[in-house]
Amino acid sequence: MTQIPFTEVSDTACIILARGGSKGVPGKNLRPVGGISLIGRAVRAGRAATRVAAVYVSTDDAAIANEAALHGARIIDRPPDLAGDTATSESGWLHAVPLIRKDLPALDKLVFLQCTSPFTTGADIDGCLAAMVQRNTACALSVLEDHSFFWEQDENGLGVGVNHDECKQRQRRQDLPPQYNESGAIYVVQLEAFLRSGQRFCGSVALYPVDHPPVEIDTLQDFALCSQIAQAGGRSDISDRRLARVKAIVMDFDGVHTDNLVITDQTGVESVRTSRGDGMGLAQLRESGRYHMMILSKERNPVVLQRAEKLQLEVQHAVDDKVAALQIWLEARGLNWADLLYVGNDINDRDALDHAGLSVCPSDSHPSILGSSDWILPLPGGKGALRVMADMLMTRGH
Repeated sequence: MTQIPFTEVSDTACIILARGGSKGVPGKNLRPVGGISLIGRAVRAGRAATRVAAVYVSTDDAAIANEAALHGARIIDRPPDLAGDTATSESGWLHAVPLIRKDLPALDKLVFLQCTSPFTTGADIDGCLAAMVQRNTACALSVLEDHSFFWEQDENGLGVGVNHDECKQRQRRQDLPPQYNESGAIYVVQLEAFLRSGQRFCGSVALYPVDHPPVEIDTLQDFALCSQIAQAGGRSDISDRRLARVKAIVMDFDGVHTDNLVITDQTGVESVRTSRGDGMGLAQLRESGRYHMMILSKERNPVVLQRAEKLQLEVQHAVDDKVAALQIWLEARGLNWADLLYVGNDINDRDALDHAGLSVCPSDSHPSILGSSDWILPLPGGKGALRVMADMLMTRGH
């Protein structure tokens, strides 16, 4: 992932509070949804916003700090007295401001992200900031449009319609007055207004509707639900425009097409496991005719050739210098690195991933690859990761 240089954007920073203690779900901020920890998801969303210069994570926990730094955050040590159950979010944000100002002297806007909303995107953050600026308000927040019929109890304990008249003909939901719930994901403020009031709602407020699953993670059941949503595909912080730029797809083999395990018999013959679902997805991509495709592997096992033949894909194996091989392959097709989507999972893929216009990895990749890849697929290698990628490209990549 790329960080926007301070020379281009230097007035806006993102702050994420992530304390180590969590009584409801122990270790909550480090638990994964779709292969990415909650803190990792929040950091990546902040870094994907075009109007955010840097993302800061304020934490009292070393493991959270390491995970956040892996995904590109700058770390602020949060004092113990600001990390307890009774400490307010505002106190943590106010503590972070003077430290951030040392990096960003021109700081005048802040974005507060919540780890418990795992589907926030960089575009959402940019939109919330734009709503505040365009409406000239002191702050803004992300909201979810709600078409529910709301009720309350009167003094006699009887039900009374709040946004509808229960004594009249039932309205259609779409005809109800607009209602909005806080999504709990994004709050943005003008810095001076925030410093004066010490509150996130520090004056006039702009609303920014987002299209998210209406879930904030507080329980293990919430984790299970969000994991199912993430693994179902169709949701990614990679923009349609960026997906549409892809003209070539090159994939490593071990740990991408396979689950990175081998079965070795007594004669030394190795066999691997692959996914039929991945194969179906790749067949759709191949048959679409929109992409140049290849398997590129360092592995010298003939199983690579056999799998490529089965998938009807071009293959190069026993390749030690993947960047050099890719340079020749791209030039021969009139393509450049910006046109390439590369899928890898381990350190021998790093150079190719760094060169590619869109770097992609399965959810069980090496930590250093997870931290630097543009797109982390929500499933492991050999277990549906490539199918998710294929489905996304088929529905959004054109």
